[in-house]
Parts: sequence; C-alpha cells; structure tokens
Amino acid sequence: MKRIFFLLLAALLCFECGYHLRGTGSSLPSHIKKVSIPMFKNRTTRYELDVKLTRSVIDEFVARGVVEVTSDDQAGDAVLSGEIISFRVNPIGFTGEATADRYNIIVVAKIVLRDLAKQRVIYSNPSFVYQEEYEVPEGTDFETVETDAVDKIAEKFARSVVITILEGF
Repeated sequence: MKRIFFLLLAALLCFECGYHLRGTGSSLPSHIKKVSIPMFKNRTTRYELDVKLTRSVIDEFVARGVVEVTSDDQAGDAVLSGEIISFRVNPIGFTGEATADRYNIIVVAKIVLRDLAKQRVIYSNPSFVYQEEYEVPEGTDFETVETDAVDKIAEKFARSVVITILEGF
C-alpha cells in the first residue's frame, strides 16, 4: 500500500513540475492554434529546395498535431517564414578508388515565427544550421542519389525546426 502511495505521489510531482514526453509539448503561447507557413524563399541555386523544405516543415507540424497549419496568411494566429541562405554538399569520405562515398550536407536558413495577434516575434534564428552526413551506397555516385538525399535531409531539417520552435530546444 505504501509503495502504491509513493508511486502516485512521484507521478503527481512529475506532472506538477512540467515534465512531458518529448514531442508532445508546446512552448507556443496558448492563443496560437493556427500557423500559416508560406513558401520558404530560396537564396540558393538548388532547384526546388524551397518546395521540399517548406513541404517537410508543414508535414512535421501536421504530424505533431499541436497546431493547425493553414496556407492563408490572414487565417493564422502566427506566421512561420523561412529563407534558405545556403545549401552545401561537401565530400568527407572516400573509397580506395578516390571517389567520395560520404558527404556532409549543410542547410542554413533564416527562420522567424511571428505572433499576428500580439504583433511580436515568438522565435527568430537568422542562421538556423542543420547538418547531416549522408552515405552513398557502393557503386553509385552522389548525383545518382541526390534527390533521395535531399528528401531525407528536408525531413530531418523540418523535424529539427519544429522541435526547436515547439519545445524550445
């Protein structure tokens, strides 16, 4: 009986202290229920990078279900804008034949979340950096798997952006 009491007491204290499972919380103000996400601006030469990153960020917000995503700038309680500043692919690993088989991909973006009701910035990072290593399967080159690599990076970039905004990390 005492054991059950202490377990319940410990659980109650954890909930009172604000602990929550990763991916279920939100550090957004309570009045923000809808976020508008217009197409990110692409300042790089990478074709359709803006489309892939924007789509991935929208998908990540939708998957988390914390806020509703809208395409109408006037219907949202907040607007998330992004500007892709750079996209770099650097070889970092080589095979015995001196061909690259491992790459470091770096995406740098300006990310701003504005509260439309209170006319203030909730989150701003003028140089949000996401980097990931990508391994090219043996017998292929990066150009062959580039589309797949960019798609995977876009998903991980989006997850990182959304976690940073929603959970304050």
